[in-house]
Amino acid sequence: MKNVTIILIMLISTLGPSGVIAAVGFASVRALGRNPSAAPKILLSMILAFVFAEAIAILGLLIVYNLFGG
Repeated sequence: MKNVTIILIMLISTLGPSGVIAAVGFASVRALGRNPSAAPKILLSMILAFVFAEAIAILGLLIVYNLFGG
């Protein structure tokens, strides 16, 4: 039962940042389609959003590991 709980918590903690990455990628592709000349600004904001989403995912996984790692 403990393993199932750990798996569910890890799934939930990585599902949110994965959704953010998907939404940012979709929005950036649409923005580039509308205005290709704004590519440098879009790229910078996209990379920053990806970094922050990944940081949240890594923090969530580290917290799960510290709680259940033993």
